[in-house]
Amino acid sequence: MPVPLQLIAPKFVPPLEPEFRPAALANRAFRAAATAGAGVPLILGLERAHGEISRFETVVFPEGHSRAGENLYYAERLVKFMLWAKGGFKVYVGGPHSIAEYLQKIYAPAGERKFDYAFMGEQVYEQTFTVVPCSLKDVPAAKEGGKALGRHLNGCRIGFDLGASDRKVSAVVDGDAIYSEEVIWEPRKHGEPSYHYNEVMAALKTAASKMPRVDAIGGSSAGIYIDNRPMVASLFRNVPREKYGQIHDMFLRIREELNVPLEVINDGDVTALAGSMSLEDTGILGIALGSSQASGYVDLNGYIQGWLNELAFAPVDYNPSAAVDEWSGDIGCGSQYFSQQCVFRLAPRAGIEIPKEITDAEKLKFVQEKLEAGHEGALKIWESMGIYLGYGLAHYAEFYDIKHVLILGRCTSGRGGDLLLEGAQKVLEAEFPDLASRIHVQLPDEKSRRVGQSIAAASLPAF
Repeated sequence: MPVPLQLIAPKFVPPLEPEFRPAALANRAFRAAATAGAGVPLILGLERAHGEISRFETVVFPEGHSRAGENLYYAERLVKFMLWAKGGFKVYVGGPHSIAEYLQKIYAPAGERKFDYAFMGEQVYEQTFTVVPCSLKDVPAAKEGGKALGRHLNGCRIGFDLGASDRKVSAVVDGDAIYSEEVIWEPRKHGEPSYHYNEVMAALKTAASKMPRVDAIGGSSAGIYIDNRPMVASLFRNVPREKYGQIHDMFLRIREELNVPLEVINDGDVTALAGSMSLEDTGILGIALGSSQASGYVDLNGYIQGWLNELAFAPVDYNPSAAVDEWSGDIGCGSQYFSQQCVFRLAPRAGIEIPKEITDAEKLKFVQEKLEAGHEGALKIWESMGIYLGYGLAHYAEFYDIKHVLILGRCTSGRGGDLLLEGAQKVLEAEFPDLASRIHVQLPDEKSRRVGQSIAAASLPAF
């Protein structure tokens, strides 16, 4: 039976959530104890599209040890994080057999992680999700793909960004956006694929009319994209399952009809790419604290990997009574700590009653106005989020090679951004000094804004 890890109280306690127990501290303490207790290796391998493999090597207690029950919880949380950070439909488990047996049981059609089982298997990778017990030597070697997407600014290009409330498009000539427009739309309310196709084509045709020709098209969009195909995206949530094939192939169809190179990827990755182009560096993790948590990553080689980077669903709090994610039903996941959902969750604890009859955007603005006015409870909300962020970044650094972290999104506006940076920095400096010395956490400055989302998107395809 799984036994909860021995949880570690943080040095910096979120003022509105003293029961917060960071994953980074619990994992560090577990590994130290396992190593001291004659620990044995555990190697996890996740297979995703095109045979790509991500590996994670760690140490656990040997079978028969008095604390071996903690192995199950520790390993399950690692697998959960890796699934949403990197993606996969097959999990190889090299190590104590009890761990593989437990993962097979929990990641199953009727298991506790049935949401992840169905989402990763059927929806994202169109494969049956499986957990494979094996020996250490039979865990496949790492095979990370990655594409050298972006940084192509030559010629006449179109860049577009599809959001939940508006669609943006730019005409970009040799790296300069000569025309941009933003059109309000409501994609989540429309179930006909033709609506989405016509809206995207209208945007592209408008941008094309501003240039003598179109050499390439690049786009960013909320959702999970594999090989230019939207596998799961909230923008298309009302499209019936029997018609979703038209959405799957929509951008392939557009590429064929316009007969130019076209690449479309997750908006978080395009944000990280824009930061990488502006900073002229690599190893960029971008985190957007908006309606949910969006993330993207450019690796140390400047590549965009075929990873999901859906950190909204990745656990950062191991407290058994942590906040519940309403979609997956899991606890302690990023969306509840790094988004406006966190603001709304903490507001009652801060003595702030948010009007119910207004939109979510207005609700966030309502609390932010109190923050700017110096409301003590509002200050505690962002102080708590800054502490979450520091411990969250330490956890992320176990899975990502990071030199820069860019934080952006609505929750970083005004005073909130400074409080987030202050909180994260003090946690890293005191609890994780090695990380503090090599990870630069920042808000986008004017230099970072020099390369916008549309230009970065337009730069995706080579021709």
